[in-house]
Order: sequence, then structure tokens, then C-alpha cells
Amino acid sequence: MKPQQEDISAVSKPTAPVYGVGDSTLQAAGGEAGVKKLVEAFYEYMDTLPEAEIIRAMHAEDLTESREKLTTFLVGWMGGPSRYAEKYGSMNIPGAHRHLAIGVAEKEAWLLCMQKALDDQGYEEVFKRYVMVQLSFPAEMCRNR
Repeated sequence: MKPQQEDISAVSKPTAPVYGVGDSTLQAAGGEAGVKKLVEAFYEYMDTLPEAEIIRAMHAEDLTESREKLTTFLVGWMGGPSRYAEKYGSMNIPGAHRHLAIGVAEKEAWLLCMQKALDDQGYEEVFKRYVMVQLSFPAEMCRNR
């Protein structure tokens, strides 16, 4: 008599979330409302962190338009509706920031604000890492000094 073999088809493999496909990133961020909340936290850190003073000075006193632009950009970047181009024209991230003196300190300050804002949202660690890795590349491309 043969020993019974275990049915391995019932064993499920652990799956990691897949971001960057369809609107999976946007859904993980809590939809458009979640992105708006993330951007609000980001600019709150830009307003209050001493490390961010240099990049805060690069913005207008009223951050309404900056908030709207970042929210609209991130929603589209995360797989949602691409409204940025409709409202503001095509997006060339390094080109849009070329007029600003951005070095390592400015890039790191921007990323610090984003990391802290992500941490505030209660997102999964793997999602926060994904977003930070993805945003690190354009942040580096904006460096011009």
C-alpha cells in the first residue's frame, strides 16, 4: 500500500502586494482621499521641520496650488485619473524644478517630509518602502547642484 501523499495544491503561497499595476498603488494609499491626506501631512512637515526650511522657502507662502499640484500628480502617478496634464500641462519633473537650486540637502529634506507623511498614514511598511523607492528617482533627477 502506498503512503498517502499530501495535497500540496491546498497550500497557499504567501503573496506580496503588487504596486504599480493598474490603480493598486492608489488603492493602497486610500484612494484620492488618502492621497490628499498624505499631501496635507507632507506640507505640514514642510512647514514645521527645521530640516525642511530650505525647501519651504522655495514655495509660495500660500501652499494651496502646491498641494493641488502634488495631489493631482500623485493620484495619476498611482494609477488614478491623469488630471495633471489637463490642469497644468505635461509633467517633466526635473524641468518643472530646474529654476530651483536643488542639491543633496534639498532632496533629502523633501524625501524626509514624504517619509514622515507616509508614516503618519498607517500604511503597510512594504507600501511605504515602495513609494519612497519610486519617488527617490525623480527626487534625484531634480538635483541640479
